[in-house]
Amino acid sequence: MKIAIIGAGAMGCLYGAKLSEVPSNEVILIDVWKEHIDAVNEKGVTMEENGELLHYTNLKGVTDAKLAGPCDLAIVFVKSTLTGTAVRENKAVFGPGTIALTLQNGLGNIDLIRAEIGDGAVLAGTTAHGATMLGPGRMRHAGSGRTIIGELDGKRTERLETIAKIFRDAGLETELSDNVLGLVWDKLLVNVGINALTGITKLPNGELLNHPEIEELLEAAVREAHAIAKAKGIKLGYEDPVRHTKDVCRATAANRSSMLQDILNRRQTEIDMINGAIVREGAAAGIDTPVNRALTNLIKFLQKA
Repeated sequence: MKIAIIGAGAMGCLYGAKLSEVPSNEVILIDVWKEHIDAVNEKGVTMEENGELLHYTNLKGVTDAKLAGPCDLAIVFVKSTLTGTAVRENKAVFGPGTIALTLQNGLGNIDLIRAEIGDGAVLAGTTAHGATMLGPGRMRHAGSGRTIIGELDGKRTERLETIAKIFRDAGLETELSDNVLGLVWDKLLVNVGINALTGITKLPNGELLNHPEIEELLEAAVREAHAIAKAKGIKLGYEDPVRHTKDVCRATAANRSSMLQDILNRRQTEIDMINGAIVREGAAAGIDTPVNRALTNLIKFLQKA
C-alpha cells in the first residue's frame, strides 16, 4: 500500500516509521520542515524506544506533495488548526480511490477534511501512543497504546479491515469501532481536562492531581464538556469521564502533554480545537462553559509570548 503521512511531526514519524517496516508498503512523509525532510532522506527516522535507538530507512520525505503523487492511504497528523490548509495544499496525494484517515486531537478535523475531499473518503480514529520530536529526523516513542479506527457511519467495511491489518502487521495494536465519533469525544474530554492545565501550570500530567485547586478545575472543565456531549446525543465510552480523565493522568503521569510541549517551545497550540471547541459547541447548545473559556483565554495569552 502506498501511504502518505501528512504532517511528519513526532506522531507522523512514529506511524510512518512503523508502517515502513511492512515490505509491501511504500511510505512517504510530507512536511514543510525542509531540514527535517532532508534528514529523513539522508538517514531515515531515528527513534528512541524503550531505551534503544532504532533506525528506519525504508521511507522517504517530500516537501511538495506532487513528488509523492496519488496514494492509497493518507494519514493526517498535522495540528488540528492546520487541517484544512494541509489537506488543500497536499491535494496531489488524493486520487479517486484515496482514503484519508485522521488520528488527530481535537474536534472538527473530520469536517475540515470532508470539506476538501468529500464525505465518502474519510475514516477517523484515535491513538493512545505518545511521541516527542527531538530534532530533524529524530523522535522519541514516549508511550504505547491502542489505535482505534472506524467508518463515520459505524459500518465494518473491507477498506477498514485492510487498514487495520496493515497497522497490525506493522506492530501497531489496532481495533475497529462502530462508534468512532464517540471515541473522538472520549479523547476530546481527556484533552479538555489535561492539556490546557498542563500548558498553564507547566506540570506533567500526573502532577495535576497533586494540587486540589488544579484538580478542581480539571473536574469542572470535563463536566462542562460532558454536558455538551450529552446534549448532542454523543455516545461516550465511559460513564464517568472525570474519573477516566484522572485515570489517564495517572497512567501518563510523567508525560508532558502536546500542549505543554508547544508552550515550552513557543509554538501555536491546538487550544481552539480542544477547550475552544467546547466553548463554541456550548454556545451553539445554549450551555455556558466558563471554565473552558477561561482555560482557552489563558492559553491564548501564553501563546502571545
